[in-house]
Amino acid sequence: MTLRRRTLHDGWLLRPVGGSGSGEVPAPVGAAPVRASVPGCVHTDLLAAGLVPDPYLDENEARLAWIGRVDWRYETEFEHTPDASIVDLVCGGLDTVARLELNGTEIGTTANMHRGYRFDVTHLLTPGTNRLAITFTSALDHAEAQREHYGDLPHTNDHPFNLVRKMACNFGWDWGPVLVTAGIWRPIALEQWRRARLASVRPLVTVDGNTGHAEVHIALQREDDAPVEVRVSLAGQEVATTTSEESTVVTVDVPEPRLWWPRGYGEQHRYPLEVVLSTPEGEELDRWSRQVGFRSVELDTSADEHGTAFRFVVNGKRVFAKGANWIPDDCFPHRVGRDRYARRFTQATDAGVNLLRVWGGGIYESDEFYDLADERGILVWQDFLFACAAYPEEEPLRGEVVAEAREAVTRLAPHPSLVLWNGSNENVWGYHDWGWQPRLGDRTWGLGYYTDVLPKIVAELDPTRPYCPSSPWSFSAERHPNDPDHGCTHLWDVWNQRDYLGYLDYTPRFVSEFGFCGAPTATTLHRALSGDLTPDSPGVIAHNKAANGPAKLAARLAEHFPPPAAFPAWHWATQLNQARAIGLGIRHFRSLAPDCAGTIVWQLNDCWPVISWSVVDGDERLKPAWYALRDSYADRLVTIGRRGDRLVLTAVNDTDRPWQAEPLLRRIGFDGTEHVRSSLALDVPARGMARHEVPLPLAEPDEPAAELLVVDTPDAKRATWFFAPDLELRLPEARYRAEPRPVPGGYEVWVTAETLLLDLTLLADQAAESAVSDEALLTVLPGETVTFGVQAPKAADPAAFAEVLHTANELARRAH
Repeated sequence: MTLRRRTLHDGWLLRPVGGSGSGEVPAPVGAAPVRASVPGCVHTDLLAAGLVPDPYLDENEARLAWIGRVDWRYETEFEHTPDASIVDLVCGGLDTVARLELNGTEIGTTANMHRGYRFDVTHLLTPGTNRLAITFTSALDHAEAQREHYGDLPHTNDHPFNLVRKMACNFGWDWGPVLVTAGIWRPIALEQWRRARLASVRPLVTVDGNTGHAEVHIALQREDDAPVEVRVSLAGQEVATTTSEESTVVTVDVPEPRLWWPRGYGEQHRYPLEVVLSTPEGEELDRWSRQVGFRSVELDTSADEHGTAFRFVVNGKRVFAKGANWIPDDCFPHRVGRDRYARRFTQATDAGVNLLRVWGGGIYESDEFYDLADERGILVWQDFLFACAAYPEEEPLRGEVVAEAREAVTRLAPHPSLVLWNGSNENVWGYHDWGWQPRLGDRTWGLGYYTDVLPKIVAELDPTRPYCPSSPWSFSAERHPNDPDHGCTHLWDVWNQRDYLGYLDYTPRFVSEFGFCGAPTATTLHRALSGDLTPDSPGVIAHNKAANGPAKLAARLAEHFPPPAAFPAWHWATQLNQARAIGLGIRHFRSLAPDCAGTIVWQLNDCWPVISWSVVDGDERLKPAWYALRDSYADRLVTIGRRGDRLVLTAVNDTDRPWQAEPLLRRIGFDGTEHVRSSLALDVPARGMARHEVPLPLAEPDEPAAELLVVDTPDAKRATWFFAPDLELRLPEARYRAEPRPVPGGYEVWVTAETLLLDLTLLADQAAESAVSDEALLTVLPGETVTFGVQAPKAADPAAFAEVLHTANELARRAH
């Protein structure tokens, strides 16, 4: 018989059954069982039942803290007819500390959200009705109890997330709420089989010259040692073998395969790989299929005169990483399916992103995420799930770490998009700089995972991909782990301690985290918060999780703008400051290529409506920072910056075609008067860059506070340079004519500048909540006309779009 799978997603009921927070359970919640959705979690079930308010709104997060302190019991009934097969209960994901009972008999316990579990229940099933119950102990209570075993180990935030294998950011982060979940968060099913089944399939796909190799490692679970046949098909090639063992390896060679490339470097060719398990007589027992891609990947960490490189090389080509960090897209990740992933991937690729780093405080994402990365050509840097804490290396945590890592490496092996396994996020840095060492003494803190356990697992199960012990990492115990001259670095003094102009002080080899905080779109903020809003109102503070966040926002604004007079101005100022910071940082780091080989901005997405570092907010709307990301990640980029005492124009060409162009350079007064003009002959090689000193007449203004340098280049966005700090600029009051008009699919807004307009942006959601503008952050000279295209699925008042145009002028004018 072929393996049969039957999901158990229906008929579940949920009720509280204890825990340290049981005394806080509201009477309606404990009065009767609640219908539960599977996959799902307690929070969303209580919300669907109307028993709790939305935890994402106002200050409800704090009001619902009791949920994470309660033990919860899920129960369902199902019918079963016994036969000669073996029956396993297969749990794709249980969150987190659970006891499972079938017909009143305990069948197992779990303590890890990040792995699956399988239990043989053949002899516990009865004809007719069967009852399955899963009781979840509060993960917060469990983690605190583990202190008795491991001791109190350093960690960020308020709760010991490092003592339980659960999504760390559920316990709160500097962009996320404390929502300690429980539930059956991934599919659960009964699987019936006989003779043998495919326990795992792990293809190692490589390229050698013009030949592709697929070394397919197959593990079997067997009822007996009778021979079975394994047949592997790939790209028109088929190889079969017969075995009586519990594992086998089948190698398939594919002549001249079409390669899989990252987006922007070639096509994403993939081939279906199928494994069929059968008896020697031809009866099919089990089947597995995935799409795989042929490509090679290296991490170049060679030493040179500048330090230690950190550079991705795919199919022999150097790839500049235009990256973004990825966090769970929802605090309740069962709500994120393929469609939602696809929307995030579209927003990422539309912004020029070619790499996503799956951050170590979240989850191993579902298969849909990695399938989309394969399909769209997005490189994936995958952290193992350790972040910002010291982790004990003793049992029972050690065993869970090993089991989850082996499962994750095996599951993700087929995906050509996956190009790096990374041991941890900031943990080695934390050991050096965050005051851990006196607290730890001689206790373990995780280093053995990152430098021994995990690299050995990767070397055994996935030697086709590189491994890095941590991010940041400098590739030597003799160096500081966050040395920007060596390996990958995180730049967080900028934002936390100083202005974004601080990025210009760095010449890093690879920046795997940097970013700036800003408000979500106004529509998102006003959906999440009720009442009158101010920067210091309780709801706004509750949705600003950054350490000392309000003060840091104010300090970073004060470096560029006078204090905003009202909340709308504050909101726009934080968004603009974030956008400028992201744009300046990326343009500077790209201008340092090839010595700098990539940037991964913190962060692409949010998990709820919050003031954060994201460029896409928690309601999926684009912040102005997204447009800055898109413009600075453009394939062809012109940027201006200082090198020593000279202004230098840098042209970056991230395409396979040489770029010849003749940029026009003009030094212009804020009143529109042109003082000097000149042109250059650009000849930029494919995947290369060119630098030119700006001629002195252009680089030396008569009035630094009232002039700018403008560079217009075919096939590239306009580049500008201001000769004085923002607070010294004598920007005019913004005057313009705006003409909105309906067009198919939305609207166009024609804007003619009567004065210099700096960072002209149309905040389309403020006119119609589903509207999206195609442009933002434009520098428009007096007399010029620009056009904003607005997608608006629903009809709106065209005049409203003229009312939501904003500039830096309106923020700066109060200084003069």
